[in-house]
Amino acid sequence: MAKKNKKQALGRGLSALLDDPEREISSVSDVNSNQVVGNVIDLEIDKIEVNPFQPRTHFNEEAIEELAESIKNLGIIQPVTVRKIGRNQYQLVAGERRYRAAKSLDFDSIPAFVRIANDQETLEMALVENIQRRDLDPIEIAISYQRLIDEIQLTQNQLSERVGKKRSTVANYMRLLKLDPIVQTGIRDGFLSMGHGRALINFEESEKQLEIYEKIIARSLSVRETELLVQKIKKGHSTEKKIASKPIFYDKATEELKNYFNTSISIKGNEKGKGSIQIQFNSQKDLNDIIKKIKRED
Repeated sequence: MAKKNKKQALGRGLSALLDDPEREISSVSDVNSNQVVGNVIDLEIDKIEVNPFQPRTHFNEEAIEELAESIKNLGIIQPVTVRKIGRNQYQLVAGERRYRAAKSLDFDSIPAFVRIANDQETLEMALVENIQRRDLDPIEIAISYQRLIDEIQLTQNQLSERVGKKRSTVANYMRLLKLDPIVQTGIRDGFLSMGHGRALINFEESEKQLEIYEKIIARSLSVRETELLVQKIKKGHSTEKKIASKPIFYDKATEELKNYFNTSISIKGNEKGKGSIQIQFNSQKDLNDIIKKIKRED
């Protein structure tokens, strides 16, 4: 009798199959190859919940707005990926930015690719999908690597194969988690690069890391300058005399430009006045505003 019920379900269409409480999809044993697996359906947004395993902790609202504008003009080109977790209920596996953008536009539905995945597989897919993105900061990547090792029980060799990275690359990212939380935040906010972080890992003491971190910010030290500073401190040499601070007029100029452009400014130069200026921006709009101010346009 059970076989007869399953056979009838196949003839009722994809939507009926997905809504059938007797046809819950949580593992490969629940479906056959000619059923839901691999199908893209138009799914009501209210039936989708966000992924609790999402490794991304920060979503740039301006980037979401830009994506929403693109979706409004062109539609959703790539479906989100979901898994069925109950009757009329689905969970995001990948595509939360698209989901958020569509929701901000008050879309009733969104194209969704239905996959079979248990909690562990969902976590792994979410982590790997995010790692492959280029806009993750180094700390987010490191945390994702660590979660894959801890929660999926992977070795570093297995992890490097899964994400398509060299084992040394994976190890370098994960070492960033040894940094003091304040230094990690500095990397996430863009005040330090991964190279700065790797130099600071040479000190296990948080106090020493924070001491050098403050010098990097105050003196706008490059990665190479930071590495030299770390080497000299490790050797026990005095660094204050050998690494000259910038002339005072650079500090004044930095403050004036920071107030004018309303963003982070870095000035590097020598005592003769020769150097360069670095202006930080977080979006195309920020860049356009900076250009207007340079041209003195209204």
